[in-house]
This record gives sequence, C-alpha cells and structure tokens, in this order.
Amino acid sequence: MQYTVTAVVVSYNREALLRECLDGIATQTRPVDNVVVVDNASTDGSRDVIRGHELIAAHMADGTAHVVELKENTGGAGGFCAGIATALADFDAAHTAETDVETAATSQSRHYLWLMDDDTVPTSTALEALLAAVERCVYENRAMPAALGSKALWTDGREHLMNKPRVRAHIIKGDKYLDMSSFTADAASGEAANPSETSAYQARSLSFVSCLLNAGAIVNLGRLPRAAYFLWNDDFEFTTALLRRGIGYYVPASEVVHKTKVFGSSDADPGVRFYEEVRNKIWLWRFSRQNFTPVEQFELLLKTVRRWLLTWHRAEDHKLIADCLERGWRDGWHTDPQPNADIFVSNPEVASAVCLCDEQCA
Repeated sequence: MQYTVTAVVVSYNREALLRECLDGIATQTRPVDNVVVVDNASTDGSRDVIRGHELIAAHMADGTAHVVELKENTGGAGGFCAGIATALADFDAAHTAETDVETAATSQSRHYLWLMDDDTVPTSTALEALLAAVERCVYENRAMPAALGSKALWTDGREHLMNKPRVRAHIIKGDKYLDMSSFTADAASGEAANPSETSAYQARSLSFVSCLLNAGAIVNLGRLPRAAYFLWNDDFEFTTALLRRGIGYYVPASEVVHKTKVFGSSDADPGVRFYEEVRNKIWLWRFSRQNFTPVEQFELLLKTVRRWLLTWHRAEDHKLIADCLERGWRDGWHTDPQPNADIFVSNPEVASAVCLCDEQCA
C-alpha cells in the first residue's frame, strides 16, 4: 500500500541538534514526502539552519516543504498543534481536485504525520520500520493503526525509559503483538532476530518523540493537541484520545536517539516544569477523562499520585516542588485551557489551519 508521510519537526533554540535532526530525516531509507518545520520564535540560529538545510531546500523546490515561524514560543504543545494543523491543511490543498468524498477520505487514511522534537535524531531505517509496522497491522488486524511510536535511545545507547510506553492492558481490538522479526533479520546471515526482542506491542499512549499519527484518525477525532498545555502531557492527552478506540503500537525496530541533556525517567526531578505537570494533569482530568474507561481513570489517578510522590522524593529543591504543586493545583482547577486558535492569533495562517480541523472553532 502506498502512503504519504509528512515529517513535522518542532524547533526552539537548539540549532546544532536541529541540524542533526534534519540530517537524520534527510538520510532515511524511505524518504519523507513532505516536511513541516515549526520554529517556536527561536533567538539563536535555528531559523538559519532551517532555511539553509538541504532537506528543506529540496522540498521547497517542489512545493512539499512548509516552514512555520511563530512569533512567540508556544512550547512543544503549541508547536505540534501548529505543525499538525499545517500538515493537514497543506495535504488538503494538494488534494482539492479529489471532489469524491470517498477518495478524499481514503487519501487521508493513507497520510501519516511523523512527529518529533528538534532533539530527536532518527536512525536511517526509523521511518521504514514504522511503515513496515503499519503494513503488518493492516495485514493482521485489517485496520489502519492510528499511532505508532519509535524506540528512543539516549546518547550512550541506553533505552530512554521516559519515552517507553507500557503494554496496553485492556485490548479492545487487534493483536496485542506484531512480529517484526522479518524486518529486523540479520542482513549477513539471513536469519530473523528473536521475535520477543523485535515484536511491536499495543500501547495506550505514545510520546511525540518520533510518533507516526494517521491523518484520517486525527480528522475523525475532530481536534488537535491542546496548545495551552505548553509542555508536558500534551502527547499523552492526544494519543490517549486517538487510542481510546484506535490501535497504536510501540515499534522497537524503529530507533531514534533522543538527545536530552540528562538521562532519566518521567518521574525524575523536573524542577520548575512540575507546575505544567500538575496543571495539565488536572486539566486532563477535567476535560479529557472521557479518553479513558472507568478502570483506566482509576489507574490514572493511582499512577499520578505515585509519580508526584516519586518526584517529591527525588527532587533537590522541595520548596520549589511544593510551590509548583500549589500553583499547578490552583490553576488546574480554576482556569481553563485557552482555545487553540486564540493562542495563534498573532499567526493568522496557523490560526486558519487550526480552524480547518479543530471543532473548538465551530
């Protein structure tokens, strides 16, 4: 089956890493078809890197690249919201001739968005492995996966556990595991790798660190990631919405290097960012708990309490964590997330693209 893949990269003040990220996309064994790069008002040389990179230049030449320069930093959440909206709008514009609704819907279902931050460097077969998992899912389940995630490694080769999802506990449809051993067969010996080490497994949520999202699933959902989250939990909230009834797989055969400053898990000391963790979790509970079954809601509460307790235990500055908890708790219960289109009012093109696929604008 033929697929269209749009890479969506969010950038902010990491020009060296951004160059590595774009280099990684440029050297894929299965090239991307389109590229969208969202710059979050960087003050370093990131925009020069974008404009001067050969990947962008090549796609600009045939009209398949779009550089979005935001006027203020909207965080990772805002960047991905803008990037997804732009990718969907560009795809719609390129397929305006498809007046047949069924043909247009089929095109959307075969369009995937490959999301990543600028500190993510995909290995050369990362995209090829994700698309192999798409094909395997279609063959085994007779259904298109809504989302797939790559295995994230740190700079020393260890798996980045902050990006590794748990195996989905409550399978509603599809196989729990996909055997990807044929994709990871040893090229020299021709022998397949151990299936237990290569199998993709169903996940309930996925990180935006190399995440392949089905455009048709996003359109059917009728909304975008919540830009107001700024950072933390935006990917968790959005992918749990997509996977409430959809199928999603974590694909270890697809590898990327996630070049964070330090190695750690999701409950490592977050410092001042703990404010967003608390506020966004409460927003998620207030406005998005329909993403979860009653059993999953109970599990979410327990896991959140455990995570916050571990954060407190591992924090160096307990006074700071307490302040973040107090402010996040207050704002989570007493404020509402700002609508996506309002956040991009200073970028009319982005706001327009957001309103094409976000029911909040209706």
